[in-house]
Amino acid sequence: MSNTCNQLSVRASSLGELFDCPARWEAKHIRRLRLPRSAAAQLGTAVHAGTALFDQSRLDGNPLSADECAGAVVDALQKPSEDVDWEDTSAAEVERMALPLHGLYCREIAPRQDYVAVEAACESLTFTDIGLTLTGTVDRVRATQDGLGIADIKTGKTAVAADGTVKTQGHAAQLAVYEILAGHAIGRPIDAPAQIIGLQVAKTDKGRRAGVGTIQTARDVLLDDGESPGLLRHAANMLHRGDFYGNPRSQLCNPKYCPAYAGCRWRK
Repeated sequence: MSNTCNQLSVRASSLGELFDCPARWEAKHIRRLRLPRSAAAQLGTAVHAGTALFDQSRLDGNPLSADECAGAVVDALQKPSEDVDWEDTSAAEVERMALPLHGLYCREIAPRQDYVAVEAACESLTFTDIGLTLTGTVDRVRATQDGLGIADIKTGKTAVAADGTVKTQGHAAQLAVYEILAGHAIGRPIDAPAQIIGLQVAKTDKGRRAGVGTIQTARDVLLDDGESPGLLRHAANMLHRGDFYGNPRSQLCNPKYCPAYAGCRWRK
């Protein structure tokens, strides 16, 4: 995060963590304390790399097969750009879960999508009234009969239920930010419902699943409505005041996820 003339710049993807536990956010993004990435996070990074290459090749008019894009998955696991704590697993074992998940996306999800942008980057989107600038990258922008909409890929062991339902609860604020970023990045309005593409991580084909969930009017929670402030204004106020209180009830209040855990006074 940088502060120039009282204008704060924040990565959009970090806002969810800011609201979950401001103290953890401050430790990571202001004090720059670091922990190794988890195996689960690196699996997600690897699947993102492979699927992005697959989708971008189609946008470029030179489509590659899922197998041809699998090298990006392997490289992200075998040559990570950050330290990874593999805990009780290994890069090779994670690879055996990531590659089939990459293939599942390429077979079952990508053919049903009409993407107009892959990994759309927004260098800066400034809200002068609240002194906040957002930066970030949006996984996908897709064309629908209702206009353009975003799609966000999420991997995890609970991403997709057995009945194919994709977990969307709790993601509205993050997707709302991505909608605004995407519109700014490509210069076109984002009007269609947001999508979450869920990819269920499992060691077996039976447990592995892919599905799509939608979130309507995500931006309603983000922007002021004339009567009450939206989450962006709350975030800006918190950042400008330095209100970095802790949340010991957070599911990520754990030494594996928080670099300030050992000395955190909020856990007492």
